[in-house]
Amino acid sequence: MTGTFGVTAFQLVLLRRMADFQPELAEQARLRLGASVADQREANRRWQAMVRSPRSRGALARYRSVLGPPERTAPRTLGDLSCEALLWALPLWPDLRFEVLAAPDGAVWNEWLVRAPGAPGPVLERAADLLPWSATVDEVARAFAPVRPMEGTAPTRWRLAFTAEGRPLVAEFTYGLLQRVDEAP
Repeated sequence: MTGTFGVTAFQLVLLRRMADFQPELAEQARLRLGASVADQREANRRWQAMVRSPRSRGALARYRSVLGPPERTAPRTLGDLSCEALLWALPLWPDLRFEVLAAPDGAVWNEWLVRAPGAPGPVLERAADLLPWSATVDEVARAFAPVRPMEGTAPTRWRLAFTAEGRPLVAEFTYGLLQRVDEAP
């Protein structure tokens, strides 16, 4: 994988983190991209170099340069804060969009996968419906409200505690996509 860092390389970076929870799904997705393990390592190395570069242009500029112009932008209000939501399509997840929430000064507040506008979401009624890669943070939070957000185990991870069918559960997400659900400790 040589040349510019683009959408395919970015998807490989996302898959690298998802492989921590779902190695089989991540492997299948990597193969659908036609990428080798070496390609994935190189994509991750290049991404980390961009993120850590002293000449870095900032996260929002990095996403724009890697993913191109967003498919959609929209103003968003979170409490009393105003920001802009930028959405990009990623071929591996056609019903999802990579969303970046950016402050008016361009600082990135959040970056994760969300359901594409107009795409049907999953039916989430029972714990058994919570399959890996089937739902986003927002979808699980709505379906099993009330939920309690918990600190993730890494910057790209989120966790939600909730009760389903009388059982306390914790759902883990990477880049906003459900990875696994476990019994709460």
